[in-house]
Amino acid sequence: MTAEKIMTITGADYGKMVNAAAAKLTANAENINKLNVFPVPDGDTGTNMAMSMASGAQYERDAKDQQVGALAKATSKGLLMGARGNSGVILSQIFRGMADSLTGKDNLSARDLADALMMAAQVAYKSVMKPTEGTILTVIREAAVAADQAANDGQDLPTMMATVAEAAQVALDKTPDMLPVLKEVGVVDSGGQGLVLVLSAFSDVLSGTVSEENLQAPDNAELDQMVSKLHAGAQANESLRPEDIKYGYCTEVMVEIGKGTTVEKPFDYQTFYDYIAERGDSLLVINDDDVVKVHVHTEDPGAVIHWGGEFGSLVKVKVDNMRDQQQAVIDEQAAQDKAEVPAVPQKPVPAVAVFAVAGGAGIAELFESLGVYRVITGGQTMNPSTADFVEAIEASGAEAAVILPNNSNIFLAADQAKDLVDVPVAVVKSRTIQQGLTAMLGYNPTAPVADNEAAMTEELATVVSGQVTQAVRDTTLNGQTIQDGDWLGIIDGDIKVVGQKLLATTTDMLAEMLDEDSEIVTIITGKDAKKKDIKALTEAVENLDPDLECEVHEGGQDLYPFLLSVE
Repeated sequence: MTAEKIMTITGADYGKMVNAAAAKLTANAENINKLNVFPVPDGDTGTNMAMSMASGAQYERDAKDQQVGALAKATSKGLLMGARGNSGVILSQIFRGMADSLTGKDNLSARDLADALMMAAQVAYKSVMKPTEGTILTVIREAAVAADQAANDGQDLPTMMATVAEAAQVALDKTPDMLPVLKEVGVVDSGGQGLVLVLSAFSDVLSGTVSEENLQAPDNAELDQMVSKLHAGAQANESLRPEDIKYGYCTEVMVEIGKGTTVEKPFDYQTFYDYIAERGDSLLVINDDDVVKVHVHTEDPGAVIHWGGEFGSLVKVKVDNMRDQQQAVIDEQAAQDKAEVPAVPQKPVPAVAVFAVAGGAGIAELFESLGVYRVITGGQTMNPSTADFVEAIEASGAEAAVILPNNSNIFLAADQAKDLVDVPVAVVKSRTIQQGLTAMLGYNPTAPVADNEAAMTEELATVVSGQVTQAVRDTTLNGQTIQDGDWLGIIDGDIKVVGQKLLATTTDMLAEMLDEDSEIVTIITGKDAKKKDIKALTEAVENLDPDLECEVHEGGQDLYPFLLSVE
């Protein structure tokens, strides 16, 4: 498309808009992640929005009907099923509102698009129990207002969408003035930033400034966190012949831009991307001001590595021969087929099955020992999608279900899931692993689901949760100066202790968690917790109060060496 006066959006145009938005979110996922208010390694808004949008784009591409209304509905369904985290769920509701408004439309006028954005804002606000200004909600509302005015003024679609994108950016820039915590940390709202990128991608398509490569939807993954999962799924297909793999080398490169002795070119994202795009597929290129990260399947990894070196210093290079890997999968499957494996008895399904979200093998075992039917892998930095909950509940065959999200960023995806299955589902709003474990004390597999919801929710208030992790950036929050690498003691979601030593920070946090009614301290150790620190921490519990009972469990969780609960 060109920047000529365009008054109609066709189905093909709409598809380009959706796929450009998916590509833009993936390319900027890491930058959005860095806008996390808390300086903890859980800033996954960018990843969640990128994966949610990628799911929407996949459904759009798979749609048979090329009518705009049908494509909008398909996109909405894909976002609904792929929604991860609160930001992904709200994004799915924005596209749901657009789809509702566009039902039956063959093509779109500026007025149609404006009406769709206004409906998107209405649905998004209704999807949140307590809407907060200074968030993605503010951005979509201001964008919709601008669209309505532009349509009333008779602007053509490229001009109108540029106006909308500009209004969204202005609204985003104001978010720190609406939320004091954003101003204190010095960032804009991360979900709002993601939506600005979506709307700017729409504008790029309508103005004709988007390249064909940027219309290629990304793999439904974020480079650093999801590539390994993507490969695991692909390699599980033992029927794929190694010789049928078109691009045989999985190549990953990380380049420190402008550094080193091999630099020959100033970095330009599009130039960098275009060269690699011609030499493979499954391409992801994510960059910030200092580093560019590449994942590509290619037949010439040397060319990709050399190209990276022309822009900076190579700080990471990884090349895997996927044909060899696939042959190993085939050989392993053949060996398994020959072995006589005894049948595993099917796990009995209770009348009310509990599904808990958790990461770490030890934590999963704890939940299962308390009666959880299935643990859905996820939590901090990896939020399960709506579809993950739906698939787990439907596969179980349970007559009713309870979901323990164990993370507030999973609440909305869990809530969406309960509306998509045919059995009663309750979501018990556990914010931490510790709350989820405690909630299981109120679980009765034979009681009605409503009774379980009430009893398990009541248990949440009986526990104080503490988490210890390391800061990932410098910031000032609630008057506390925090530096990258500091240890943080987080009590029920608030950073209460900042220190330079793990044990001292954990002990100080525990002291703040205790009161005169405290009886039991439970310590869940992460995979990086050291034995000497575990021993010292149990001794610290006794020193704080000899009457306290102390339990230690090996959780195996990432990022958090200690999870503590006090009851």
